[in-house]
Amino acid sequence: MSDTPTPIPITHDERGERFVADLGPDGEAELAYARVGGDVLDLQHTLVPPEARGEGVADALVHAAVAHARATGARLIATCRYVAAWKARHRGDADVFTDG
Repeated sequence: MSDTPTPIPITHDERGERFVADLGPDGEAELAYARVGGDVLDLQHTLVPPEARGEGVADALVHAAVAHARATGARLIATCRYVAAWKARHRGDADVFTDG
């Protein structure tokens, strides 16, 4: 038996300006953003259904946003309180964030 958690698949809904995790019967979780200028994403709100909290879903959503920023050259703003706290814990990813 492995202690490695199953990866949470995240999709980028660019039209809806959000990163989404389909949680099956628990619904869906999202990290919503607003585009600020051409290449800056303001990460504004993280929503995880109560049934899925504490399972690493919000962490996976932020990791997906960071990976997207790295792949596209985008910069991120951490308006969301969860994302701001995440950023403080993951200083190695600070290079993709900007203050605005």
